[in-house]
Amino acid sequence: MLENCTATTRLLPSIATDKQYRNLQYLLRLTDDNLLFSFRMEAGFINNGSKKTDVHWGWDSPFSQIRGTFTGHWLSAAAKLYHKADNPILKARADYIVSEIGKCQAANGGRWAFPIPEKYLYWLRDGRHIWAPQYVCHKVMMGLLDMYRYAGNAEALEIVKSCADWFYDFTADISRETMDEMMDNEETGGILELWADLYAITSEPKHLELLHRYERPHLFEPLLAKIDVLSNLHANTTVPEILGAARAYEVTGDIRYRQIVENFWTLAVDERGSFVTGGQTSGEMWTPPYQQAARLSDRNQEHCVVYHMMKLSQYLYRWTGASQYADYYEQNLWNGIFAQGHWEEEWDMLASDDRPAARGLLTYYLPLAAGSHKLWADDVEHFWCCVCTLVQANASFHEAIFYQENDKIVVGQFLPAETDFTVNDVSIRIKLEKMSQTGENIRIHAIDRELLSRPDSDQYQLKVNGNNQHFRLAIRLPWWLVDKAEILLNGVLIDYAIENGHAVLEHIWGEQDIVQVIFPKKLQTWALPDEPETVAFIDGPIAFAGIVAEERTLYGDIEHPESFVKPANERLWNIWRPDYRTVGQPVNFRLTPLYKIGNETYTVYFPVEKRK
Repeated sequence: MLENCTATTRLLPSIATDKQYRNLQYLLRLTDDNLLFSFRMEAGFINNGSKKTDVHWGWDSPFSQIRGTFTGHWLSAAAKLYHKADNPILKARADYIVSEIGKCQAANGGRWAFPIPEKYLYWLRDGRHIWAPQYVCHKVMMGLLDMYRYAGNAEALEIVKSCADWFYDFTADISRETMDEMMDNEETGGILELWADLYAITSEPKHLELLHRYERPHLFEPLLAKIDVLSNLHANTTVPEILGAARAYEVTGDIRYRQIVENFWTLAVDERGSFVTGGQTSGEMWTPPYQQAARLSDRNQEHCVVYHMMKLSQYLYRWTGASQYADYYEQNLWNGIFAQGHWEEEWDMLASDDRPAARGLLTYYLPLAAGSHKLWADDVEHFWCCVCTLVQANASFHEAIFYQENDKIVVGQFLPAETDFTVNDVSIRIKLEKMSQTGENIRIHAIDRELLSRPDSDQYQLKVNGNNQHFRLAIRLPWWLVDKAEILLNGVLIDYAIENGHAVLEHIWGEQDIVQVIFPKKLQTWALPDEPETVAFIDGPIAFAGIVAEERTLYGDIEHPESFVKPANERLWNIWRPDYRTVGQPVNFRLTPLYKIGNETYTVYFPVEKRK
């Protein structure tokens, strides 16, 4: 089994660090008082009737039945960002919020630490409709547990253990039938995963018992039988429960949980088809297998589903080492997480100095219908569930890049980063960088005379300080390769073995070995499975959108999109730009990466007819 090298991985400058920085700034813009408001109100600490107008609104407002949910996500993101960036201000604020939640727990009798009343859970048990109280409790406990795991806050663990005592007693006399009804009627979030995480820390039997109580048989049993119950089922209710099964397998070793996860992936991904983004949902529901054409809408690809499915792909990648799961992660990273959060328009030297840059915090959905636009959330007015997963997703990029299994080091994602490993009790370091394939702006470089148009490859460099140790280096070969990848070791082209979709190099590594990886690519089409003449365009892992406000029929050869879609405005200073343009059409237009779209109206899919 692969192990994440999360603890020692550090991101280097890239789109990921840009997004992570904006994520940190957003966390810091929010105030402690507002993050704690619902907790203090529930504990009776806010009782003077004074008017307060700057509280959070939307789903986190004092009037919302899931108020306070975001605070758990804030704590989780803060813990992970502190763990990687050692930001003392963020750590101090997060520790303060934990301590204040602890005070609220004490005021509530020593066990209840949540921003909603206990009666919400009793209402749920008794069949009265209430909006997802167990979901709220899970997110709060998740944030607290992450504060213990990533930021070393011991008080946070004690708070969670006391919360678990409440849930243990609450569920003690609830029948299996009633538990099933509770789980079928309202989202529980990832509370099963939370109990598994807690059991992994404490080894207490009651936490294992909570894990078993919070299974969802009405979902798990059909999946074990390989019955597809997903079509038209709410996606973000199901995926966190499968994440719970994945973690339950890891902490208990019960193979049944792994079978649930693997069967789910087969039904949700392998036998369903996907949009060009990598997603499978519309209107928050799973699309029917290979029937995506009628589901292009203004509500494709809920951000929460993208984030949770990417988490699930990481479980499966670690268990199997199969490249298909990291491929899924990559496609959804560029066309989901990067496309749906922390957007900021590119700097323009010709723009007015007093005009602020346009920004977008989070788009709940990623519309894929013709003439779409992204609807961006406000900092404090919305707090949709996807704002919650936004802050977690953009604090977690370092988790998916490097892995280790005994004497094998694995590169799973191609985000610039460096990390440290131990092989044979000897420390080694690997630094991953993307090659620019350009010279500088002014200095004369041979590459600028040799490479006259946009490169038809992505190139990466790995600097390996191996301290003369023998180990294997496995590099994922992405699905979008159009030819064999070339790998050079210290400037010499070498052969390599292929295992599980990875190029494997076996070597005694010196103090500064250089591995250069060249991934050939080209513009390709991605057809709707049930409407194969309607396609989107993808270059490497990156999906493109046409800057047009309506569906356009294009004329050309689907098998050779390069014949009617050409590079556009490909060079700015020493940067190769990714845009394309159509040619030979009644009206031509530009295509740009979907992740770069901000406020433009766009169209992703186009019918294509052969020229007569």
